[in-house]
Amino acid sequence: MQNQPLQTTADWERRIGDEVRSLRVRQRLTQAELAERANISLSAVKYLERGRGSSLATLIRIARVFDRTDWLASFAPPEPAVSPLAVLREHQRVAKAGPKRVRHSASGTRPA
Repeated sequence: MQNQPLQTTADWERRIGDEVRSLRVRQRLTQAELAERANISLSAVKYLERGRGSSLATLIRIARVFDRTDWLASFAPPEPAVSPLAVLREHQRVAKAGPKRVRHSASGTRPA
């Protein structure tokens, strides 16, 4: 299965479950210990490892236990360099202030 492209949701669930089981075994944890560390139920670990479905929260908690949040990073949008809300607020502040008037002297020259 590793050389074939994953086609179905069930294929992905089995592959992720296999990877979680492999990490757990490498770290010499029982399913119960992993469940405790991730603050999830034992049945949630069993279902995930069997590829029988899991919640996103369960997967995130397990990824944190294994320090594998890189699994999730590709799903998160990049952080904006400039906050869109900050840009909007600045634009509104400038628009609210209105244009600035410059007074000129009666002779038509600008003060120095």
